[in-house]
Amino acid sequence: MRIRIVDAFTDRPFAGNPAGVLLLDDVFPDDDWLQNVAMEVNHAETAFAHPLPEGGEADWALRWFTPVAEVAMCGHATLATAHVLHTTGAHEGPVRFATRSGVLIATPAPDGSVTLDFPTAPLTPVEVPAGVAEALGAEPVAVFDTGPNVGDLLVELADEKTVLGLSPDHRALGAYSSRGVIATARADDPARGYDFVSRCFFPNVGIDEDPVTGSAHTALAPHWAARLGRDDLTGLQASRRTGLVRTGLRGERTLLTGRAVTVIEGELHA
Repeated sequence: MRIRIVDAFTDRPFAGNPAGVLLLDDVFPDDDWLQNVAMEVNHAETAFAHPLPEGGEADWALRWFTPVAEVAMCGHATLATAHVLHTTGAHEGPVRFATRSGVLIATPAPDGSVTLDFPTAPLTPVEVPAGVAEALGAEPVAVFDTGPNVGDLLVELADEKTVLGLSPDHRALGAYSSRGVIATARADDPARGYDFVSRCFFPNVGIDEDPVTGSAHTALAPHWAARLGRDDLTGLQASRRTGLVRTGLRGERTLLTGRAVTVIEGELHA
């Protein structure tokens, strides 16, 4: 079968977040095979999708695996999968994915971007956990639980410079949530084209720092919409590769918009 590596939330190769994408003809193979392929691809996520019968609530079934575990929700690999479906002609128009997080819709635009419709993460303020400042390397301004789909601790920091300068103890961060920690701050200068910055550290799923994380923006969108007084924002994930995510808070749903680029296409023989 064909296997592709797609850079998501970017309009150029070697930026954004790379994802493996495999379009299957039929039902999912056994979980061990899926996990082994994801381990071989060795990117933050590998997406596996297969078509569903017409007339149902979804068009394709979709699952996501890191090199070490299956995850409940992934934005960048969903964007990558939608990009492959649209650019190869395997699907036209909006595509509905049946996932562990419910039905997720990806809608292509004439300019080549794709908008994902994801559930908004419920944010619950929590006390700053003991030791998190030391593990992260910065003092939190506020801390939130992001709920079961995202599974992170959202930590607001004082400013953009603090987020950019983080050099955390990744192993220690794993103690504070099921996946990891989202560090964020307001942009120093919105004229640069983004309203907030973030970095995401996910040691519990084998990813010390994720390049660009769509699912994290389902928590970042309501957090910054409340603080900035606007529902439509742009986030810069300030990893080494970097990427931009346009967010639109729509109550219980969050819209995530970005572009994607296919970088590698080949044949899987395993």
